[in-house]
Amino acid sequence: MARMMAIEAAVHVLEKEGVSVCFGVPGAAINPFYAALRKNGRIGHILARHVEGASHMAEGYTRAEAGNIGVCVGTSGPAGTDMITGLYSASADSIPILCITGQAPRARLHKEDFQAINVPDIAKPVTKWAVTVLEPGQVPYAFQQAFHIMRSGRPGPVLIDLPIDVQMAEIEFDPDTYQSLPVYKPAATRAQIEKALAMLNEAERPLIVAGGGIINADASDRLVEFAELTGIPVIPTLMGWGSIPDDHPLMAGMVGLQTAHRYGNATMLESDFVLGIGNRWANRHTGSIDVYTKGRRFVHVDIEPTQIGRVFMPDFGIVSDAAAALDLFVTVAEEWKAAGKLRDRSEWVAQCQARKRGMLRRSDFDNVPVKPQRVYQEMNTAFGEDVCYVSTIGLSQIAGAQFLHVYKPRHWINCGQAGPLGWTLPAALGVRVADPKRKIVALSGDYDFQFLIEELAVGAQFKLPYIHVLVNNSYLGLIRQAQRGFNMDYQVQLGFENVNAPEVNGYGVDHVAVAEGLGCKAIRVTDPNDLSAAFTRAAQWMDEFQVPVVVEVILERVTNIAMGTEINNVTEFEEVLDLPVDEPELVNA
Repeated sequence: MARMMAIEAAVHVLEKEGVSVCFGVPGAAINPFYAALRKNGRIGHILARHVEGASHMAEGYTRAEAGNIGVCVGTSGPAGTDMITGLYSASADSIPILCITGQAPRARLHKEDFQAINVPDIAKPVTKWAVTVLEPGQVPYAFQQAFHIMRSGRPGPVLIDLPIDVQMAEIEFDPDTYQSLPVYKPAATRAQIEKALAMLNEAERPLIVAGGGIINADASDRLVEFAELTGIPVIPTLMGWGSIPDDHPLMAGMVGLQTAHRYGNATMLESDFVLGIGNRWANRHTGSIDVYTKGRRFVHVDIEPTQIGRVFMPDFGIVSDAAAALDLFVTVAEEWKAAGKLRDRSEWVAQCQARKRGMLRRSDFDNVPVKPQRVYQEMNTAFGEDVCYVSTIGLSQIAGAQFLHVYKPRHWINCGQAGPLGWTLPAALGVRVADPKRKIVALSGDYDFQFLIEELAVGAQFKLPYIHVLVNNSYLGLIRQAQRGFNMDYQVQLGFENVNAPEVNGYGVDHVAVAEGLGCKAIRVTDPNDLSAAFTRAAQWMDEFQVPVVVEVILERVTNIAMGTEINNVTEFEEVLDLPVDEPELVNA
Protein backbone atom coordinates (compact mmCIF):
# COMPACT_ATOMS: atom_id res chain seq x y z
CA MET A 1 0.00 0.00 0.00
CA ALA A 2 0.98 3.61 -0.47
CA ARG A 3 2.39 5.64 2.41
CA MET A 4 1.04 9.15 2.79
CA MET A 5 0.13 11.69 5.41
CA ALA A 6 -3.12 10.86 7.19
CA ILE A 7 -4.68 14.08 5.94
CA GLU A 8 -3.81 13.17 2.34
CA ALA A 9 -5.72 9.93 2.86
CA ALA A 10 -8.66 11.97 4.18
CA VAL A 11 -8.69 14.10 1.02
CA HIS A 12 -8.69 10.91 -1.06
CA VAL A 13 -11.77 9.79 0.88
CA LEU A 14 -13.49 13.12 0.23
CA GLU A 15 -12.88 12.69 -3.49
CA LYS A 16 -14.09 9.06 -3.48
CA GLU A 17 -17.25 10.11 -1.65
CA GLY A 18 -18.07 12.63 -4.38
CA VAL A 19 -16.84 15.88 -2.86
CA SER A 20 -15.80 18.35 -5.56
CA VAL A 21 -15.59 21.60 -3.56
CA CYS A 22 -15.01 22.80 0.00
CA PHE A 23 -15.94 26.08 1.67
CA GLY A 24 -13.63 27.41 4.33
CA VAL A 25 -10.96 29.62 5.80
CA PRO A 26 -7.39 28.30 6.27
CA GLY A 27 -5.42 28.66 9.47
CA ALA A 28 -2.34 27.30 11.16
CA ALA A 29 -3.89 24.15 12.62
CA ILE A 30 -5.66 23.17 9.39
CA ASN A 31 -2.89 24.08 6.94
CA PRO A 32 -1.91 20.41 6.46
CA PHE A 33 -5.41 19.82 5.08
CA TYR A 34 -4.98 22.72 2.67
CA ALA A 35 -1.61 21.35 1.59
CA ALA A 36 -3.24 17.98 0.87
CA LEU A 37 -6.11 19.69 -0.95
CA ARG A 38 -3.60 21.58 -3.12
CA LYS A 39 -1.61 18.41 -3.80
CA ASN A 40 -4.76 16.51 -4.82
CA GLY A 41 -5.77 19.27 -7.23
CA ARG A 42 -9.21 17.83 -8.02
CA ILE A 43 -11.30 19.37 -5.24
CA GLY A 44 -12.09 23.05 -5.52
CA HIS A 45 -12.26 25.55 -2.68
CA ILE A 46 -14.28 28.71 -2.00
CA LEU A 47 -12.60 31.10 0.44
CA ALA A 48 -15.22 32.53 2.79
CA ARG A 49 -14.88 35.79 4.67
CA HIS A 50 -16.32 34.36 7.89
CA VAL A 51 -16.26 30.73 9.00
CA GLU A 52 -19.96 30.79 9.86
CA GLY A 53 -20.49 31.95 6.29
CA ALA A 54 -18.57 28.89 5.09
CA SER A 55 -20.90 26.60 7.04
CA HIS A 56 -23.98 28.21 5.49
CA MET A 57 -22.42 27.96 2.02
CA ALA A 58 -22.03 24.24 2.67
CA GLU A 59 -25.70 24.10 3.67
CA GLY A 60 -26.80 25.86 0.50
CA TYR A 61 -24.65 23.52 -1.55
CA THR A 62 -26.22 20.43 0.04
CA ARG A 63 -29.77 21.72 -0.20
CA ALA A 64 -29.44 22.62 -3.89
CA GLU A 65 -29.04 19.14 -5.39
CA ALA A 66 -29.98 15.62 -4.30
CA GLY A 67 -26.90 13.71 -3.19
CA ASN A 68 -24.75 16.75 -2.47
CA ILE A 69 -22.82 16.99 0.78
CA GLY A 70 -21.31 20.38 1.51
CA VAL A 71 -17.96 20.51 3.28
CA CYS A 72 -16.87 23.44 5.47
CA VAL A 73 -13.34 23.80 6.82
CA GLY A 74 -11.76 25.91 9.53
CA THR A 75 -8.80 26.02 11.85
CA SER A 76 -8.78 25.33 15.59
CA GLY A 77 -10.64 27.18 18.32
CA PRO A 78 -12.95 29.98 17.14
CA ALA A 79 -13.28 28.58 13.63
CA GLY A 80 -15.00 25.54 15.07
CA THR A 81 -17.21 27.54 17.40
CA ASP A 82 -18.11 29.90 14.56
CA MET A 83 -19.45 26.96 12.56
CA ILE A 84 -21.75 25.74 15.35
CA THR A 85 -24.61 27.86 14.01
CA GLY A 86 -24.29 26.21 10.60
CA LEU A 87 -24.23 22.78 12.22
CA TYR A 88 -27.32 23.65 14.24
CA SER A 89 -29.15 24.87 11.15
CA ALA A 90 -28.19 21.73 9.22
CA SER A 91 -29.10 19.41 12.08
CA ALA A 92 -32.50 21.04 12.59
CA ASP A 93 -33.46 20.54 8.93
CA SER A 94 -31.84 17.10 8.41
CA ILE A 95 -29.16 18.48 6.10
CA PRO A 96 -25.86 16.56 5.81
CA ILE A 97 -22.78 18.76 5.90
CA LEU A 98 -19.26 17.81 6.96
CA CYS A 99 -17.37 20.24 9.18
CA ILE A 100 -13.58 19.73 9.36
CA THR A 101 -11.60 21.60 11.99
CA GLY A 102 -7.94 21.74 12.86
CA GLN A 103 -6.81 21.20 16.43
CA ALA A 104 -3.79 21.72 18.66
CA PRO A 105 -1.27 18.85 18.86
CA ARG A 106 -2.39 15.91 20.99
CA ALA A 107 0.17 16.64 23.67
CA ARG A 108 -1.23 20.15 24.12
CA LEU A 109 -4.97 19.39 24.17
CA HIS A 110 -5.36 19.80 27.93
CA LYS A 111 -2.79 22.54 28.47
CA GLU A 112 -4.86 25.56 27.45
CA ASP A 113 -2.90 25.84 24.23
CA PHE A 114 -3.59 28.73 21.84
CA GLN A 115 -6.99 28.19 20.17
CA ALA A 116 -7.34 24.74 21.72
CA ILE A 117 -10.95 24.02 22.67
CA ASN A 118 -12.98 20.81 22.84
CA VAL A 119 -15.01 21.55 19.72
CA PRO A 120 -16.63 18.08 19.47
CA ASP A 121 -18.20 18.40 22.92
CA ILE A 122 -19.59 21.80 21.94
CA ALA A 123 -20.87 20.40 18.62
CA LYS A 124 -22.39 17.13 19.87
CA PRO A 125 -25.90 18.50 20.54
CA VAL A 126 -26.16 19.77 16.94
CA THR A 127 -24.47 16.93 15.02
CA LYS A 128 -25.05 13.24 14.38
CA TRP A 129 -21.41 12.59 15.28
CA ALA A 130 -18.59 14.83 16.49
CA VAL A 131 -15.14 13.44 17.15
CA THR A 132 -11.50 14.36 17.67
CA VAL A 133 -9.42 11.74 15.88
CA LEU A 134 -6.44 10.90 18.07
CA GLU A 135 -4.83 8.11 16.02
CA PRO A 136 -3.47 8.88 12.53
CA GLY A 137 -4.43 5.43 11.24
CA GLN A 138 -8.08 6.15 12.04
CA VAL A 139 -8.29 9.32 9.97
CA PRO A 140 -9.46 7.93 6.59
CA TYR A 141 -11.86 5.55 8.31
CA ALA A 142 -13.30 8.34 10.44
CA PHE A 143 -14.09 10.17 7.20
CA GLN A 144 -15.59 6.97 5.75
CA GLN A 145 -17.77 6.65 8.85
CA ALA A 146 -18.74 10.31 8.61
CA PHE A 147 -20.27 9.89 5.16
CA HIS A 148 -22.02 6.70 6.27
CA ILE A 149 -23.55 8.49 9.26
CA MET A 150 -24.52 11.61 7.33
CA ARG A 151 -26.37 9.60 4.68
CA SER A 152 -27.97 6.92 6.87
CA GLY A 153 -31.32 7.27 8.60
CA ARG A 154 -32.29 10.88 9.23
CA PRO A 155 -29.59 12.86 7.38
CA GLY A 156 -27.55 15.35 9.35
CA PRO A 157 -24.17 16.98 9.91
CA VAL A 158 -20.91 15.56 11.26
CA LEU A 159 -17.83 17.32 12.68
CA ILE A 160 -14.32 15.83 12.48
CA ASP A 161 -11.65 17.55 14.58
CA LEU A 162 -8.03 16.82 13.63
CA PRO A 163 -4.97 17.61 15.77
CA ILE A 164 -2.23 18.99 13.56
CA ASP A 165 0.21 16.21 14.43
CA VAL A 166 -2.42 13.58 13.57
CA GLN A 167 -2.94 15.21 10.19
CA MET A 168 0.77 15.14 9.38
CA ALA A 169 1.61 11.61 10.57
CA GLU A 170 2.34 9.00 7.88
CA ILE A 171 0.03 6.02 7.46
CA GLU A 172 -0.62 3.22 4.99
CA PHE A 173 -3.69 3.77 2.82
CA ASP A 174 -4.79 2.45 -0.58
CA PRO A 175 -7.25 4.88 -2.19
CA ASP A 176 -7.73 2.64 -5.23
CA THR A 177 -9.54 0.00 -3.19
CA TYR A 178 -11.61 2.42 -1.10
CA GLN A 179 -15.34 1.68 -0.99
CA SER A 180 -18.14 3.72 0.57
CA LEU A 181 -20.06 2.05 3.37
CA PRO A 182 -23.62 0.93 2.56
CA VAL A 183 -26.23 3.49 3.56
CA TYR A 184 -29.06 2.45 5.88
CA LYS A 185 -32.55 3.80 5.25
CA PRO A 186 -35.58 2.32 7.06
CA ALA A 187 -38.36 1.27 4.68
CA ALA A 188 -42.09 0.81 5.22
CA THR A 189 -43.61 -2.63 4.86
CA ARG A 190 -46.51 -3.41 2.56
CA ALA A 191 -48.73 -4.18 5.55
CA GLN A 192 -48.02 -0.74 7.01
CA ILE A 193 -48.78 1.03 3.73
CA GLU A 194 -52.00 -0.94 3.22
CA LYS A 195 -53.20 -0.02 6.71
CA ALA A 196 -52.39 3.67 6.17
CA LEU A 197 -54.08 3.68 2.77
CA ALA A 198 -57.15 1.96 4.23
CA MET A 199 -57.38 4.65 6.92
CA LEU A 200 -57.04 7.35 4.26
CA ASN A 201 -59.65 5.68 2.08
CA GLU A 202 -62.17 5.73 4.96
CA ALA A 203 -61.88 9.48 5.39
CA GLU A 204 -64.27 11.99 3.85
CA ARG A 205 -61.88 14.94 3.56
CA PRO A 206 -58.27 13.69 3.65
CA LEU A 207 -55.08 15.67 3.13
CA ILE A 208 -51.40 14.85 2.62
CA VAL A 209 -48.94 17.02 4.55
CA ALA A 210 -45.68 16.94 2.59
CA GLY A 211 -42.57 17.73 4.63
CA GLY A 212 -38.95 18.44 3.89
CA GLY A 213 -38.16 14.73 4.15
CA ILE A 214 -39.75 14.32 0.72
CA ILE A 215 -37.35 16.92 -0.69
CA ASN A 216 -34.38 15.32 1.09
CA ALA A 217 -35.34 11.90 -0.28
CA ASP A 218 -35.70 13.29 -3.82
CA ALA A 219 -39.22 11.84 -3.89
CA SER A 220 -41.33 14.79 -5.05
CA ASP A 221 -42.29 13.11 -8.31
CA ARG A 222 -43.64 10.12 -6.38
CA LEU A 223 -45.57 12.40 -4.04
CA VAL A 224 -47.31 14.01 -7.02
CA GLU A 225 -47.96 10.61 -8.58
CA PHE A 226 -49.52 9.30 -5.37
CA ALA A 227 -51.66 12.43 -4.92
CA GLU A 228 -52.90 12.17 -8.51
CA LEU A 229 -53.67 8.44 -8.16
CA THR A 230 -55.73 8.98 -5.02
CA GLY A 231 -57.05 12.48 -5.73
CA ILE A 232 -55.87 13.69 -2.31
CA PRO A 233 -55.00 17.41 -1.92
CA VAL A 234 -51.49 18.22 -0.67
CA ILE A 235 -50.45 20.71 2.01
CA PRO A 236 -46.68 21.28 1.76
CA THR A 237 -44.86 22.48 4.85
CA LEU A 238 -42.44 25.37 4.47
CA MET A 239 -39.58 22.85 4.15
CA GLY A 240 -41.62 20.79 1.69
CA TRP A 241 -42.64 23.74 -0.48
CA GLY A 242 -41.98 22.88 -4.12
CA SER A 243 -42.58 19.15 -3.67
CA ILE A 244 -45.79 19.77 -5.62
CA PRO A 245 -46.01 22.78 -7.98
CA ASP A 246 -47.98 25.73 -6.66
CA ASP A 247 -50.24 25.67 -9.71
CA HIS A 248 -51.03 21.96 -9.48
CA PRO A 249 -54.76 21.32 -8.99
CA LEU A 250 -54.02 19.25 -5.87
CA MET A 251 -51.74 21.83 -4.22
CA ALA A 252 -54.05 23.05 -1.45
CA GLY A 253 -51.85 25.74 0.11
CA MET A 254 -49.56 26.01 3.12
CA VAL A 255 -50.79 25.88 6.70
CA GLY A 256 -49.51 27.68 9.76
CA LEU A 257 -49.38 30.71 11.99
CA GLN A 258 -47.09 32.72 9.71
CA THR A 259 -45.89 31.18 6.44
CA ALA A 260 -49.37 30.12 5.39
CA HIS A 261 -52.10 30.80 2.87
CA ARG A 262 -55.59 31.75 3.93
CA TYR A 263 -56.97 28.95 1.80
CA GLY A 264 -54.48 26.46 3.19
CA ASN A 265 -55.53 27.07 6.79
CA ALA A 266 -59.21 26.96 5.81
CA THR A 267 -58.75 23.63 4.05
CA MET A 268 -56.86 22.12 6.98
CA LEU A 269 -59.70 23.13 9.32
CA GLU A 270 -62.21 21.41 7.02
CA SER A 271 -60.23 18.15 6.82
CA ASP A 272 -60.87 14.98 8.79
CA PHE A 273 -57.71 13.00 8.07
CA VAL A 274 -54.03 13.89 7.56
CA LEU A 275 -51.25 11.72 6.17
CA GLY A 276 -47.95 13.39 7.12
CA ILE A 277 -44.88 12.27 5.19
CA GLY A 278 -41.37 13.44 6.08
CA ASN A 279 -42.58 16.25 8.33
CA ARG A 280 -42.05 17.03 12.02
CA TRP A 281 -45.25 18.90 13.00
CA ALA A 282 -43.32 22.12 13.60
CA ASN A 283 -45.07 24.56 15.92
CA ARG A 284 -45.18 27.39 13.36
CA HIS A 285 -47.11 24.95 11.14
CA THR A 286 -49.47 23.50 13.77
CA GLY A 287 -50.07 26.18 16.37
CA SER A 288 -51.58 24.50 19.41
CA ILE A 289 -51.98 20.75 19.10
CA ASP A 290 -55.57 20.88 20.36
CA VAL A 291 -56.73 23.10 17.49
CA TYR A 292 -54.57 21.36 14.88
CA THR A 293 -55.67 17.82 15.70
CA LYS A 294 -59.32 18.35 16.70
CA GLY A 295 -61.66 16.24 14.58
CA ARG A 296 -58.83 14.68 12.60
CA ARG A 297 -57.09 11.31 12.46
CA PHE A 298 -53.38 11.23 11.67
CA VAL A 299 -50.87 8.89 10.07
CA HIS A 300 -47.24 9.96 10.40
CA VAL A 301 -44.43 8.64 8.18
CA ASP A 302 -40.90 9.68 9.14
CA ILE A 303 -37.39 8.32 8.71
CA GLU A 304 -36.49 8.94 12.36
CA PRO A 305 -38.21 6.61 14.86
CA THR A 306 -38.13 9.14 17.69
CA GLN A 307 -40.04 11.67 15.57
CA ILE A 308 -43.15 9.50 15.74
CA GLY A 309 -45.10 10.74 18.74
CA ARG A 310 -42.63 13.50 19.58
CA VAL A 311 -45.12 16.36 19.15
CA PHE A 312 -48.37 14.37 19.36
CA MET A 313 -49.31 10.73 19.07
CA PRO A 314 -50.67 9.87 15.63
CA ASP A 315 -53.33 7.23 15.13
CA PHE A 316 -50.73 5.23 13.19
CA GLY A 317 -46.99 5.71 12.75
CA ILE A 318 -44.62 4.34 10.12
CA VAL A 319 -40.83 4.60 10.35
CA SER A 320 -39.61 4.92 6.78
CA ASP A 321 -37.60 6.93 4.34
CA ALA A 322 -40.06 9.10 2.41
CA ALA A 323 -39.01 7.72 -0.97
CA ALA A 324 -39.38 4.11 0.15
CA ALA A 325 -42.81 4.82 1.64
CA LEU A 326 -44.04 6.70 -1.41
CA ASP A 327 -42.83 3.93 -3.73
CA LEU A 328 -45.10 1.51 -1.86
CA PHE A 329 -47.95 4.02 -1.57
CA VAL A 330 -47.90 4.40 -5.37
CA THR A 331 -47.74 0.64 -5.95
CA VAL A 332 -50.63 -0.16 -3.62
CA ALA A 333 -52.70 2.80 -4.82
CA GLU A 334 -52.29 1.67 -8.43
CA GLU A 335 -53.52 -1.80 -7.50
CA TRP A 336 -56.46 -0.46 -5.53
CA LYS A 337 -57.41 1.98 -8.28
CA ALA A 338 -57.36 -0.81 -10.88
CA ALA A 339 -59.59 -2.84 -8.59
CA GLY A 340 -61.99 0.08 -8.08
CA LYS A 341 -61.26 0.33 -4.36
CA LEU A 342 -60.23 4.03 -4.20
CA ARG A 343 -62.92 6.58 -3.41
CA ASP A 344 -63.82 9.43 -5.72
CA ARG A 345 -62.42 12.65 -4.22
CA SER A 346 -63.58 15.10 -6.89
CA GLU A 347 -66.09 16.93 -4.67
CA TRP A 348 -63.51 17.45 -1.87
CA VAL A 349 -60.90 18.58 -4.38
CA ALA A 350 -63.38 21.05 -5.91
CA GLN A 351 -63.99 22.56 -2.47
CA CYS A 352 -60.23 22.95 -1.90
CA GLN A 353 -59.76 24.51 -5.32
CA ALA A 354 -62.59 26.98 -4.70
CA ARG A 355 -60.90 28.17 -1.52
CA LYS A 356 -57.59 28.44 -3.38
CA ARG A 357 -59.16 30.62 -6.07
CA GLY A 358 -61.13 32.79 -3.70
CA MET A 359 -59.35 33.26 -0.35
CA LEU A 360 -56.45 35.56 -1.20
CA ARG A 361 -54.55 38.60 0.05
CA ARG A 362 -54.18 41.88 -1.77
CA SER A 363 -50.75 42.70 -3.21
CA ASP A 364 -51.26 45.42 -5.86
CA PHE A 365 -50.47 48.40 -3.63
CA ASP A 366 -49.03 51.56 -5.24
CA ASN A 367 -47.87 53.18 -1.99
CA VAL A 368 -44.61 55.11 -1.66
CA PRO A 369 -42.68 54.08 0.40
CA VAL A 370 -43.33 50.63 -0.99
CA LYS A 371 -45.55 48.09 0.73
CA PRO A 372 -43.79 44.70 0.82
CA GLN A 373 -46.70 42.81 -0.74
CA ARG A 374 -46.15 44.68 -3.99
CA VAL A 375 -42.52 43.57 -4.08
CA TYR A 376 -43.53 39.91 -4.07
CA GLN A 377 -46.17 40.49 -6.73
CA GLU A 378 -43.51 42.00 -8.98
CA MET A 379 -41.09 39.17 -8.18
CA ASN A 380 -43.67 36.60 -9.30
CA THR A 381 -44.03 38.39 -12.61
CA ALA A 382 -40.33 39.09 -13.16
CA PHE A 383 -38.77 35.77 -12.22
CA GLY A 384 -41.25 33.21 -13.52
CA GLU A 385 -41.56 29.53 -12.69
CA ASP A 386 -37.90 28.46 -12.95
CA VAL A 387 -36.62 30.70 -10.18
CA CYS A 388 -34.98 29.29 -7.05
CA TYR A 389 -35.61 31.39 -3.95
CA VAL A 390 -33.24 31.44 -0.96
CA SER A 391 -34.35 32.97 2.35
CA THR A 392 -34.02 32.56 6.10
CA ILE A 393 -36.28 34.33 8.62
CA GLY A 394 -38.08 37.58 9.37
CA LEU A 395 -41.07 39.42 7.98
CA SER A 396 -39.43 39.26 4.55
CA GLN A 397 -39.43 35.45 4.59
CA ILE A 398 -42.91 35.19 6.13
CA ALA A 399 -44.49 37.55 3.61
CA GLY A 400 -42.47 35.93 0.83
CA ALA A 401 -43.94 32.54 1.70
CA GLN A 402 -47.43 34.05 1.71
CA PHE A 403 -47.10 35.74 -1.69
CA LEU A 404 -44.40 34.07 -3.79
CA HIS A 405 -44.85 30.90 -5.85
CA VAL A 406 -42.64 27.82 -6.02
CA TYR A 407 -42.97 25.22 -8.73
CA LYS A 408 -40.08 22.79 -8.31
CA PRO A 409 -38.39 20.86 -5.50
CA ARG A 410 -35.23 22.51 -4.16
CA HIS A 411 -36.39 25.84 -5.56
CA TRP A 412 -37.35 27.13 -2.12
CA ILE A 413 -34.14 26.92 -0.09
CA ASN A 414 -34.88 27.94 3.45
CA CYS A 415 -33.50 27.09 6.90
CA GLY A 416 -36.70 26.09 8.61
CA GLN A 417 -36.11 25.45 12.30
CA ALA A 418 -32.99 27.41 13.25
CA GLY A 419 -33.56 30.53 11.15
CA PRO A 420 -30.21 32.26 11.79
CA LEU A 421 -29.93 35.82 10.57
CA GLY A 422 -27.18 36.18 7.98
CA TRP A 423 -27.90 32.74 6.49
CA THR A 424 -29.40 33.88 3.19
CA LEU A 425 -26.39 35.44 1.51
CA PRO A 426 -23.82 32.64 2.02
CA ALA A 427 -26.46 29.96 1.41
CA ALA A 428 -27.27 31.55 -1.95
CA LEU A 429 -23.58 31.43 -2.85
CA GLY A 430 -23.53 27.74 -1.94
CA VAL A 431 -26.52 27.12 -4.21
CA ARG A 432 -24.73 28.95 -7.02
CA VAL A 433 -21.61 26.79 -6.60
CA ALA A 434 -23.80 23.68 -6.73
CA ASP A 435 -25.65 24.82 -9.87
CA PRO A 436 -23.91 27.39 -12.07
CA LYS A 437 -26.95 27.75 -14.36
CA ARG A 438 -29.89 28.04 -11.96
CA LYS A 439 -31.88 31.28 -11.73
CA ILE A 440 -31.25 32.23 -8.09
CA VAL A 441 -33.00 35.03 -6.22
CA ALA A 442 -32.25 35.57 -2.54
CA LEU A 443 -34.68 37.41 -0.28
CA SER A 444 -33.56 39.29 2.84
CA GLY A 445 -34.65 41.95 5.21
CA ASP A 446 -32.04 44.57 6.02
CA TYR A 447 -30.87 42.96 9.28
CA ASP A 448 -30.44 39.49 7.79
CA PHE A 449 -28.48 41.10 4.96
CA GLN A 450 -26.18 42.98 7.33
CA PHE A 451 -25.26 39.93 9.46
CA LEU A 452 -22.88 38.33 6.94
CA ILE A 453 -22.77 41.07 4.32
CA GLU A 454 -19.00 40.59 3.84
CA GLU A 455 -19.70 37.35 1.97
CA LEU A 456 -20.72 39.49 -1.01
CA ALA A 457 -16.98 39.75 -1.65
CA VAL A 458 -16.88 35.97 -2.07
CA GLY A 459 -19.47 36.24 -4.82
CA ALA A 460 -17.39 38.91 -6.52
CA GLN A 461 -14.07 37.08 -6.14
CA PHE A 462 -15.30 33.69 -7.35
CA LYS A 463 -17.78 35.00 -9.94
CA LEU A 464 -20.93 33.64 -8.28
CA PRO A 465 -23.74 35.77 -9.72
CA TYR A 466 -27.27 35.85 -8.34
CA ILE A 467 -29.92 38.49 -7.57
CA HIS A 468 -30.44 39.51 -3.93
CA VAL A 469 -33.73 41.27 -3.23
CA LEU A 470 -33.25 43.36 -0.10
CA VAL A 471 -36.47 44.68 1.40
CA ASN A 472 -35.39 47.49 3.69
CA ASN A 473 -37.67 48.93 6.34
CA SER A 474 -34.74 49.82 8.62
CA TYR A 475 -36.30 47.77 11.39
CA LEU A 476 -36.10 44.41 13.09
CA GLY A 477 -39.55 43.98 11.62
CA LEU A 478 -40.58 40.60 13.01
CA ILE A 479 -39.38 41.48 16.51
CA ARG A 480 -41.03 44.89 16.30
CA GLN A 481 -44.30 43.18 15.39
CA ALA A 482 -43.89 40.70 18.26
CA GLN A 483 -43.25 43.61 20.66
CA ARG A 484 -46.77 44.89 20.00
CA GLY A 485 -47.89 42.39 22.62
CA PHE A 486 -45.64 44.16 25.14
CA ASN A 487 -46.81 47.65 24.12
CA MET A 488 -43.33 48.67 23.09
CA ASP A 489 -41.10 49.45 20.15
CA TYR A 490 -37.73 49.05 21.84
CA GLN A 491 -34.21 48.54 20.42
CA VAL A 492 -35.53 47.33 17.07
CA GLN A 493 -35.11 50.50 14.98
CA LEU A 494 -32.10 50.42 12.67
CA GLY A 495 -32.48 53.85 11.10
CA PHE A 496 -30.13 56.79 11.62
CA GLU A 497 -29.01 59.85 9.70
CA ASN A 498 -26.06 58.63 7.66
CA VAL A 499 -23.64 61.56 7.40
CA ASN A 500 -22.11 60.01 4.28
CA ALA A 501 -25.39 59.21 2.53
CA PRO A 502 -28.17 61.75 3.17
CA GLU A 503 -30.00 60.26 0.17
CA VAL A 504 -31.00 57.20 2.23
CA ASN A 505 -33.31 59.52 4.18
CA GLY A 506 -32.74 58.23 7.68
CA TYR A 507 -32.74 54.53 6.76
CA GLY A 508 -29.18 54.24 8.06
CA VAL A 509 -26.83 51.90 6.20
CA ASP A 510 -26.13 52.70 2.56
CA HIS A 511 -26.43 49.15 1.27
CA VAL A 512 -25.74 50.21 -2.30
CA ALA A 513 -22.38 51.71 -1.34
CA VAL A 514 -21.46 48.69 0.80
CA ALA A 515 -22.37 46.23 -1.96
CA GLU A 516 -20.36 48.22 -4.51
CA GLY A 517 -17.44 48.46 -2.10
CA LEU A 518 -17.43 44.66 -1.86
CA GLY A 519 -17.19 44.31 -5.63
CA CYS A 520 -20.86 43.77 -6.48
CA LYS A 521 -23.57 45.78 -8.22
CA ALA A 522 -26.63 47.32 -6.56
CA ILE A 523 -29.81 49.21 -7.38
CA ARG A 524 -32.03 51.17 -4.98
CA VAL A 525 -35.78 51.30 -5.69
CA THR A 526 -38.15 53.74 -3.98
CA ASP A 527 -41.20 53.55 -6.30
CA PRO A 528 -43.07 50.27 -6.83
CA ASN A 529 -43.56 51.12 -10.49
CA ASP A 530 -39.78 50.92 -10.94
CA LEU A 531 -39.47 47.36 -9.64
CA SER A 532 -39.91 45.60 -12.96
CA ALA A 533 -37.22 47.66 -14.65
CA ALA A 534 -34.89 47.18 -11.68
CA PHE A 535 -35.24 43.39 -11.84
CA THR A 536 -34.55 43.47 -15.58
CA ARG A 537 -31.46 45.62 -15.07
CA ALA A 538 -30.27 43.35 -12.25
CA ALA A 539 -30.46 40.30 -14.51
CA GLN A 540 -28.51 42.14 -17.20
CA TRP A 541 -25.79 43.23 -14.77
CA MET A 542 -25.57 39.76 -13.29
CA ASP A 543 -24.91 38.28 -16.72
CA GLU A 544 -22.54 41.06 -17.75
CA PHE A 545 -20.40 41.29 -14.62
CA GLN A 546 -20.85 37.77 -13.17
CA VAL A 547 -21.23 39.10 -9.62
CA PRO A 548 -24.13 39.26 -7.14
CA VAL A 549 -26.54 42.11 -7.82
CA VAL A 550 -28.48 43.63 -4.93
CA VAL A 551 -31.91 45.17 -5.55
CA GLU A 552 -32.71 47.21 -2.46
CA VAL A 553 -36.36 48.23 -2.10
CA ILE A 554 -37.12 51.01 0.38
CA LEU A 555 -40.23 49.87 2.24
CA GLU A 556 -42.59 51.72 4.49
CA ARG A 557 -41.17 51.56 8.00
CA VAL A 558 -44.04 49.59 9.56
CA THR A 559 -46.02 46.82 7.92
CA ASN A 560 -47.66 44.14 10.01
CA ILE A 561 -47.71 40.83 8.17
CA ALA A 562 -50.57 38.37 8.65
CA MET A 563 -49.94 35.93 11.50
CA GLY A 564 -51.69 34.63 14.58
CA THR A 565 -51.79 32.39 17.59
CA GLU A 566 -53.72 29.51 16.00
CA ILE A 567 -54.44 28.31 12.48
CA ASN A 568 -58.06 29.41 13.12
CA ASN A 569 -56.98 32.75 14.57
CA VAL A 570 -54.69 34.49 12.07
CA THR A 571 -54.90 38.30 12.11
CA GLU A 572 -55.04 39.92 8.68
CA PHE A 573 -53.56 43.39 9.04
CA GLU A 574 -54.00 44.28 5.38
CA GLU A 575 -56.88 43.97 2.93
CA VAL A 576 -57.91 40.45 1.96
CA LEU A 577 -59.61 39.33 -1.24
CA ASP A 578 -62.60 37.01 -1.08
CA LEU A 579 -63.19 36.55 -4.78
CA PRO A 580 -66.02 34.72 -6.52
CA VAL A 581 -64.88 31.14 -7.15
CA ASP A 582 -65.48 31.48 -10.88
CA GLU A 583 -63.10 34.47 -11.13
CA PRO A 584 -61.36 33.96 -14.52
CA GLU A 585 -58.08 35.72 -13.76
CA LEU A 586 -56.11 36.13 -10.55
CA VAL A 587 -53.30 38.67 -10.53
CA ASN A 588 -52.68 38.61 -6.80
CA ALA A 589 -50.87 35.99 -4.76
